[in-house]
Amino acid sequence: MRVVVVGAGIAGLAAAAQLQSADHEVVAFDKGRSPGGRLATRRIRDARLDHGAQFFTIRSDEFAAFVAPHIASGLVYEWCRGFDESPDGYPRYAVRGGMNVLAKTVAAPVDVRCSALVFAIRRGTATAWEVVLDTAEVIIADALVVTCPLPQSYSLLVPAEIDLPETLIRTDYDRTLALLATLDRPPAVPEPGGRPHPTDTLSFVADNQRKGISDTPAITVHANAEWSLAHWDDDPADVIAGLTAAASNYLGEAAIIESQLKKWRFATPRTTWPDPCWVAPDTPGALVLAGDAFAGPKVEGAALSGLAAARTVLT
Repeated sequence: MRVVVVGAGIAGLAAAAQLQSADHEVVAFDKGRSPGGRLATRRIRDARLDHGAQFFTIRSDEFAAFVAPHIASGLVYEWCRGFDESPDGYPRYAVRGGMNVLAKTVAAPVDVRCSALVFAIRRGTATAWEVVLDTAEVIIADALVVTCPLPQSYSLLVPAEIDLPETLIRTDYDRTLALLATLDRPPAVPEPGGRPHPTDTLSFVADNQRKGISDTPAITVHANAEWSLAHWDDDPADVIAGLTAAASNYLGEAAIIESQLKKWRFATPRTTWPDPCWVAPDTPGALVLAGDAFAGPKVEGAALSGLAAARTVLT
């Protein structure tokens, strides 16, 4: 089969890699400049900053098997076993060079085409599906795996007249505003270099140097969903100032050298579908929706959803 995967976050990459290993012809499209979705790492001069997912856990045998080669190679390492004064003993994993390196490693064997915007999906005449890019190029596919956020998936599938369940159509996502800043000295983030829900307005703060991915001091600050929604349309300079003030106790004596703002519109699904993926009924070729709105809004959940989508296509 020729399989097209829409979206090259960890769900799409897991699906694509699994299908590729089964000797199918696979191509994945992503509108971003790099694969990974929320497995995102940014360089600011000599600093590296994870600005999406900060870590992941392993709670299932299937995901453990998926990650095992990367732990064995040393790419994935244990960051800590909890973030407060009483660690819970459960490993949190990070990636050498930043979370995006894991995405690029999974993507390496696959034909992943970034900066490629899928405009529409329609039923084909001579084959099952036609995937239309914004350049008007049409890609023919025998099967599809669509892993982008559900509002985007729905809009892509309108020309194909796919009857999505109302629950999927109405799935909404929390937003996240993220401050990325390089510093003149290490910040005051306590060991092990991360804190979830450090204030009433923040959901996470991370010292990227102490975490082990940056050679120079750099901090990532995530606003919580409520603050992000309230300030989403504010002037970026005002958002940066607000996040800087909110994180002042964790900056300590450090001064910001350079700062950037990242906006995650579809950061976290508010509800999840009970199954790890959704299969369109009565279609000429398999059409599967997957992603973090299915198996859970974590790195592991997204990966498991992608693997489930690949299994569905293969059967």
